[in-house]
Amino acid sequence: MPYIRDCTRILQTDAGEMNDSFVFNSRRSVVVCKRGCVASSNPLASQAGLDILKAGGNAADAAVAVAAVLNVTEPMSTGIGGDAFCMFYDSSTKTIKGLNGSGRSSSRATLEALNAAGYNKDHHYSPLDGLSVTVPGAASAWVDTVSEFGSQKLSLLYILSPAIEMAESGFPVQELASKFWASGARVLKRKENVHGSDMLLNGEAPKHGALMTNQYLANTFKELGRHGKKGFYEGRIAKAVADVVGEHGGMITVDDMAVHESTMVEPVSTVYKGCRVWQLPPNGQGIAALIALNILEDFDLKSMGHNSAEYLHHLIESFRLAFADTLQYCTDPSQVDIPLENLLCKEYAAKRRNLIQIDKVIPPSFLEKSGLDQPVGSDTVYFTTADSQGNACSFINSNYIGFGTGLVPEGCGFTLQNRGFGFSLDPNHRNVIAPSKRPYHTIIPSMVTSAETNDLLMSFGVMGGFMQPQGHVQVLLNMLEFGCNPQTALDLPRFCLGHGTASVYKTSDLFNGVQLEEGITQDVFSKLSSLGHNPITVAGLSRAVFGRGQIISRGPWWQDGLEKLTSSLYWAGSDPRADGLVAAY
Repeated sequence: MPYIRDCTRILQTDAGEMNDSFVFNSRRSVVVCKRGCVASSNPLASQAGLDILKAGGNAADAAVAVAAVLNVTEPMSTGIGGDAFCMFYDSSTKTIKGLNGSGRSSSRATLEALNAAGYNKDHHYSPLDGLSVTVPGAASAWVDTVSEFGSQKLSLLYILSPAIEMAESGFPVQELASKFWASGARVLKRKENVHGSDMLLNGEAPKHGALMTNQYLANTFKELGRHGKKGFYEGRIAKAVADVVGEHGGMITVDDMAVHESTMVEPVSTVYKGCRVWQLPPNGQGIAALIALNILEDFDLKSMGHNSAEYLHHLIESFRLAFADTLQYCTDPSQVDIPLENLLCKEYAAKRRNLIQIDKVIPPSFLEKSGLDQPVGSDTVYFTTADSQGNACSFINSNYIGFGTGLVPEGCGFTLQNRGFGFSLDPNHRNVIAPSKRPYHTIIPSMVTSAETNDLLMSFGVMGGFMQPQGHVQVLLNMLEFGCNPQTALDLPRFCLGHGTASVYKTSDLFNGVQLEEGITQDVFSKLSSLGHNPITVAGLSRAVFGRGQIISRGPWWQDGLEKLTSSLYWAGSDPRADGLVAAY
């Protein structure tokens, strides 16, 4: 695949940057609060969400405020030019509602058209190409989150006002954000990317502590706040999006923009030892976490010992099996039938569980069936909010790989995603590109409730490509099996399938190795190697591959047991792999 080699230099971070020191040599306490809290990857965003709660907004209102501020402060990971997914826990009904805010391909995006342009299953278009742009779904998702789940006390413009003020008056760039901004700046500096400099400061990525402004983005937010979806999907902004995509070989038109809508969806779930774990259905990959949990349910994980070789072997194998299924079946359910009930049933899990052997790995040849290549990405922002009424919002927003395509619509102040690169060009694959279709999507929010009472246990997520379902299960088990509080659960070292050494994962990369985070012992490394896992240890800024998570828990259920769900206090943590924190009151 020549395109992989051509774009690798642009997509990957400089080796020198990745070797910078990134050692967890301090500690954080879990945050406990009474009335409400926000956990995100940026302290300014967390505070903005808290301000919305204090102004009378609820968890959904606060989540949209956080999403907008993170677009300002972390545009290398997220933005209104990308996609979003939302889960909302309604405390009055003890139910979870879902919103799919991912965009679709152009109505003209046929496999035949791409074949005629020279692209096929052996020669995919580039993740930096206009063909990789799908309709940005985030703006619609923000509007619908407020209208469907919000308090109805605050206007959208008011909710966006913290982000507008920061974009206009300037905000200080945080430490890790500056490093990831710099590592992705190449896509903005490309000669053919005429407006890429709008996302830079004097032609370069802003340094740590620099004051950065983005008046164009402030104007975009004002139009969305005043006019709702029409302010983004019709008129000036829609035309600017279609124009820049067309100039770079893409197919998105103003008509594609005008007809876009988010979709309300029913979350899917499984029960693991008294906890009901919730994910959104495909086209997101949340089913991978549920399949893995079903496989793991009958193992005595606690007795194996946390992050022991035996423990990690069983988790890794469960996820190799889960991804073998997910890569086969995850696509747009409005266009392809997906056997969700069969994939998530306990009987199927038992059959898959029987494939795991204690002394060796499942042969990769048994797993490599999808033929689907997916880009490596450890970007995206995940955040969660909770309010004084007991509602919670689990929200994730992403450009996909860093700045996405890096293409900046004129006068808009944001980059466009490259989710369309996630389509297969194999005519026999369920995820093959087709008109107005949603691609396989990596970003997934999650929630956990009591299987018996439907009380909220926690709202949580871990962002970062294929790491996301793996991170969900690892932090959940840290709490449920080993009694860790939310902060400790996020602090502990993780594993991630694959080696992440190229800009695109082939399925062989995913099934032929595993990355172990610094902190997992050499003895465990050696034992996993002897089992055939082909491990590597990851340190420094490369630890970004293990994602950045946030957790808000309702009471210390991991400590007291599920039968004692009496606490109204929130317990929250924020991942040390980012700049974030928990803001609470």
